[in-house]
Amino acid sequence: KNVRLGKYIWHIIGKLLDATICTRTTYHRFLCKMTLSDAWVDFVAGWCSGAASVLALQPLDTILTRWQAGLVVEGAGGGSSAAFVRSMAGSVTESAGLVALWRGSSPMIGAVPIQNSLLMGGYGVGQKYSENYAPNHRIAAVFVGGCTGGVLQSFLMSPVELVKISQQCAGKSLTAASGEVVGNIYHSTAWRGLGATLLRDGIPHGIWFAAYEVCKERLHAHVTEDPIIVPLTSGAIAATVAWGVGYPADLIKTRIQASDKPLSIIDTARLLVRESEGRVIAGLYRGFGLKLVRSVPASMIGFTAYELVKSSLEGM
Repeated sequence: KNVRLGKYIWHIIGKLLDATICTRTTYHRFLCKMTLSDAWVDFVAGWCSGAASVLALQPLDTILTRWQAGLVVEGAGGGSSAAFVRSMAGSVTESAGLVALWRGSSPMIGAVPIQNSLLMGGYGVGQKYSENYAPNHRIAAVFVGGCTGGVLQSFLMSPVELVKISQQCAGKSLTAASGEVVGNIYHSTAWRGLGATLLRDGIPHGIWFAAYEVCKERLHAHVTEDPIIVPLTSGAIAATVAWGVGYPADLIKTRIQASDKPLSIIDTARLLVRESEGRVIAGLYRGFGLKLVRSVPASMIGFTAYELVKSSLEGM
């Protein structure tokens, strides 16, 4: 049964990739118009975008992941969020030093640039598609492109983040954590949390890209055309809006992947609400403030790196 599940997942990935490349005559003609250099520009810019974000903000991700997983440091729970974060950082670095804050960064540095290449590639395709075939619905085209890219990259990021969370929460080495996932790639355990990942990365990524485009247009029209300020501000607003929609799924995904026993999305949501004494918002948005502290700068850095690298490559 587990082997069939793994093969079925890879079958879905193949179908999604086939659909992305060309399934309709109109889309095929569009791809023919998009030059190879266009695709490589989006790929390289997306790669640089993802790498910059991971390197800069992995320490905050480690602290947030342990918070979401319910690993509470003794004596920190009753204080402020800032005190909790300081205590968690101290606990993480106490045994292994500052390098422990970058625990789990290796798989992310390897995978997130590819993830961002898919996302930014879809972003670029959405832009060019709208310019050629839907000039009056450009934001809708970008939204659909973002959703498609988010769904596709979920099949990459779900097992990669399982490796990362095993390192951050269970203290496993990269070799041990990745070996477990790769060795069970046709087993359901390697895809634990995939459903929540799809919920987190589908529609929220469409919102993320669409919000970024809308903000960029408004800033260009009414405020400034500065090549640094515009992507920084637009990226910050887009991240805030997107995570406002997708954060509960991210929290649920982390709790599922950090658990030693199988949990469903519904059961995990109920558990989180129960832990917050029945307060739904408090339960499903636990750690949301810290998520924004990490994700807003990540979005600002990512979009700015993307825009700068893309403009540089196009100017060559």
